[in-house]
Amino acid sequence: QVQLVESGGGLVQPGGSLRLSCAASGSIVSINYMGWYRQGPGKERELVAADTSGGVTDYADSVKGRFTISRDNAKNAVYLQMNSLKPEDTAVYYCNARIRGFYRLGDYWGQGTQVTVSS
Repeated sequence: QVQLVESGGGLVQPGGSLRLSCAASGSIVSINYMGWYRQGPGKERELVAADTSGGVTDYADSVKGRFTISRDNAKNAVYLQMNSLKPEDTAVYYCNARIRGFYRLGDYWGQGTQVTVSS
């Protein structure tokens, strides 16, 4: 079936940048939605940024102006460019997608990638 594979997490100093990548693979007909969520220590999972096939984007207030979501439909991939990172951005970041295969529509999650912002 369909799988999402994430990469790009790591340790970065405050004010630094990271670029997260997520690629979907498998029997994919179309991807209706791709987005990024995160879950920090002791916090609930929250939406960070979302991008639909129609080009509509949505960002959490805490990341507006600093993060940018983008998609490469040819690669079935979504990216999250994170600039001006703050310690509060420390979390596990998850890729999420709604994907139509040959026979069904399903929701998929990546394995999560750790982002740590610290001096």
